[in-house]
Amino acid sequence: MNTEQVARVLDEMGTLLEIRGENPFRCRAYHNAAQTLRAMPSDLTEALSSGKLAEASGIGSTLFAKIAQLATTGRLAEFEELKRSTPPGLVALLRIPGLGPKKIKALRDALSIESLVDLRAAAEAGKIAPIKGFGAKTEAKILEGIAFVESVGDRILLSDALRLIAPIFAAVNRHPKVIRSEICGSLRRRKETIGDLDILFSSDDPGPVLDDFVRLPQAAQVLAHGSTKASVRLIEGVQCDLRGVRDAEFPFALNYFTGSKEHNIVMRRRAIARGLKLSEYSLEGPGGAIACRSEADIYKALGLAEIPPELREDRGEFEAAEHGKLPHLITQTDLTGTFHCHTTYSDGSASLQEMADGARSLGLRYLGIADHSKSAGYAGGLSADRVLEQRLEIDKLNQKYGDSFRIFKGTECDIMTDGSLDYPDDLLAGFDYVVASVHSNFGLSRAAMTARIVRAIRHPLTTMLGHPTGRLLLAREGYDVDLDAVIEAAAETGTMIEINANPHRLDLDDVHCRRAKDRGVRIVINPDAHEVEGLKDLEFGVYVARRGGLSRDEVVNTRSTESIAALFERIRSEKST
Repeated sequence: MNTEQVARVLDEMGTLLEIRGENPFRCRAYHNAAQTLRAMPSDLTEALSSGKLAEASGIGSTLFAKIAQLATTGRLAEFEELKRSTPPGLVALLRIPGLGPKKIKALRDALSIESLVDLRAAAEAGKIAPIKGFGAKTEAKILEGIAFVESVGDRILLSDALRLIAPIFAAVNRHPKVIRSEICGSLRRRKETIGDLDILFSSDDPGPVLDDFVRLPQAAQVLAHGSTKASVRLIEGVQCDLRGVRDAEFPFALNYFTGSKEHNIVMRRRAIARGLKLSEYSLEGPGGAIACRSEADIYKALGLAEIPPELREDRGEFEAAEHGKLPHLITQTDLTGTFHCHTTYSDGSASLQEMADGARSLGLRYLGIADHSKSAGYAGGLSADRVLEQRLEIDKLNQKYGDSFRIFKGTECDIMTDGSLDYPDDLLAGFDYVVASVHSNFGLSRAAMTARIVRAIRHPLTTMLGHPTGRLLLAREGYDVDLDAVIEAAAETGTMIEINANPHRLDLDDVHCRRAKDRGVRIVINPDAHEVEGLKDLEFGVYVARRGGLSRDEVVNTRSTESIAALFERIRSEKST
């Protein structure tokens, strides 16, 4: 496991122990260790071998041994037993907004609640409100939360799906009986949330591959085990399916099991229109089977350029592929820098220099720091004096880096309820750029929230809009806002809209990303990073941009440092006239 994967396990162990009512100091030790790992600038392997981890604050010999075991083997018996012995229904309660481990324990102690079913029954019967620390309003919010969780089902975040499937896919891919393999389904199309995990492989003898798959340490339960397909439930509760085909069938199966369903329907209709028959195992013509070595061959046989998996949703990709107008989709290597990043000045866990050095290590040429404005007291929002202090530190670091790297001075400025910005104009004018974001009063009417955001967009000193809907995937719906009106205002004023790449947000989504693109809105990919590791979340923003059909030239932060600086000035100049 890498650093982030180990940190996730430690955090989960701390949470599970909290739910069970274990010693709070022990629970906190796991959370603190996870935070320490995330803040370490060096690779975990290096930290273990050099002794830096053993010297780290809050990591004693027992925790050190567990971290070392996770890093080297990917497994920890204590963690696996903790997962198995904790009622899965209790863990599911964590998905309800506002329900943390302590409240879940209180509900379990008072009402023996161990599942969403128990929670709903108690809330509908009015049994939660009388419990100390809850009340009628919390009870109503719990019922709303249950409805939301039930609407999204057992889906998981894209980031979690990629993390879970990585070791499984690696094991399949290196199996001696496997000719080739690929991840399929919505995960290959990089949808923002995922249901089941799907892997396809080709082999002349699939049996041993499937046998070894069901015995993987990640598998907690075997759901099915046949001659060409096996399904398991992972320790984390997610279903993972593995399917084997002959190598000649692989391209057709890969195309079919990648989907989407809508894309597949059009593919089959297109084949029929050409006197062909396309199935998940072959492409048949009047003269028999048409050999295809790759998906590109299938699309070519149907008179199309190969369509990237992210675009396979039947949203105009066939017309584009037929007429040579498919976009050359952006890649992560196209990014030259990013904005909307936080430091220890507000609620980040890394210093200015640590964030800058982290960006440099990723090959970025510039980094924008946008700590919270003063109204975000819960997130350490900066006073005017702290803003000036931070600007001086940025100046010193920029002098140190010279022409090789630049830190841009920014702020994530709260959009107030009336649409005004949190800082006065004279202070805002001293920033290179301003990210305007909503962090409060989510319950406004659709008209009021739209007017609020549009007014902020029209402010002469607003450079970009942050996380446009405020949603948290699988945890909280966004506030009610007319995004088309917001996009129109951004197009009129030249204001950027961010794709917030935090995997819990992915906000703007791909559908509205496409609409913004069509209106000529400037799109920027930001990680909303609160630690150095968070800079890597840019990957997920790129996936959204690709699903939205964006090319390199349609994303702002693929430009040079000099071009970015000039663009910031131009936006400010244009909006002030």
